[in-house]
Amino acid sequence: MLKNALLVFLLLFATAAAPVAPSFRIAKLHYGGGGDWYANKTSLPNLIQFCNQTLKTNIAPEEATVELDNPELFTYPFVHMTGHGNVVFTDAEAKNLRRYLTGGGFLHIDDNYGLDKFIRPEMKKVFPELEFVELPFSHPIYHQKFDFPKGLPKVHEHEGKRPQGFGLLYKGRLVCFYTFECDLGNGWEDVGTYEDPPATHEAALRMGANLVAYALTQD
Repeated sequence: MLKNALLVFLLLFATAAAPVAPSFRIAKLHYGGGGDWYANKTSLPNLIQFCNQTLKTNIAPEEATVELDNPELFTYPFVHMTGHGNVVFTDAEAKNLRRYLTGGGFLHIDDNYGLDKFIRPEMKKVFPELEFVELPFSHPIYHQKFDFPKGLPKVHEHEGKRPQGFGLLYKGRLVCFYTFECDLGNGWEDVGTYEDPPATHEAALRMGANLVAYALTQD
């Protein structure tokens, strides 16, 4: 009897101690055109870890990689895109990205310096009727878990221009957030990758957590 009771206890303890499976994954966009879509290798794992710690999310620790023509695109609530160079969406990819975004998905585009002149015309293929608009500092994306009353943090200087957050609004819903002159993803990378002070790294992660929180909770 005691042996059976001990066995039941051990089984219950093992079940309780077993790690909980991740609720979902986020993905990095693998796009065509030859640009370095794979840049900032440590950025998303660090952001995921930070979100799981501060937002109490249960995101898989390693990001997925997804192409625009992959049906798995629709399984990721948050897709991140970065790079310095050329971007090309085929007509079929642009159509599929539109379906993803209008169906509830969220795309974060982070200009890693040099992406702007390529990504704007490609996103026009996706939403020819929309223009990127700069979001006011009062927008909820700046006021989630962490408060950014002056908008995006400035991670790297480049040409010394101010950081800007642009959005594509489809029927009033923010479907794409574009961080420009900011280098937000660089700020997520391992401390020591660049000469950024820890405070800059922390600010970048906090803003990134706001993006994830907003993407997961907006209507």
